[in-house]
Amino acid sequence: MRSRHCSVTRPAAVDEVGSDRRRRLASVSGVNVDVTDPENRKLIVLARSSRARTGAREGAAVRDLDGRTYTAATVALPSLQVSALALATAMAVSSGATGLEAAAVVTDADAAADADLAVIADLAGPGTPVLVADSSGQLRSQEHT
Repeated sequence: MRSRHCSVTRPAAVDEVGSDRRRRLASVSGVNVDVTDPENRKLIVLARSSRARTGAREGAAVRDLDGRTYTAATVALPSLQVSALALATAMAVSSGATGLEAAAVVTDADAAADADLAVIADLAGPGTPVLVADSSGQLRSQEHT
């Protein structure tokens, strides 16, 4: 039997380098999500792994309401282009997910694409956090649908 994970917001350590900056980024749009929480960091690690494994432009991971995670990398074929976030969301939907708790994308861009935020919002609704990190896993920003 698979155990269910729930994400619990814990305060970041004050003495951790950069923790104040991460908390400020997390409070964008009035929704405070602890980006140092292991479940949220796991999304970034999984997204980073998907990107590295395939050499794709982006890697993404989403967590559904049951705590299951889905990962994907950008698909860039001549006849098929799908972003990593859109594909990870599609994988969640095709597996029966009815909503998302959070998402992460590892990209060279400074922010998630508007089309990707719209895809997340279609399944998860407004206010869902989307963590945006660089290739080293360093958080760049946190956006919300």
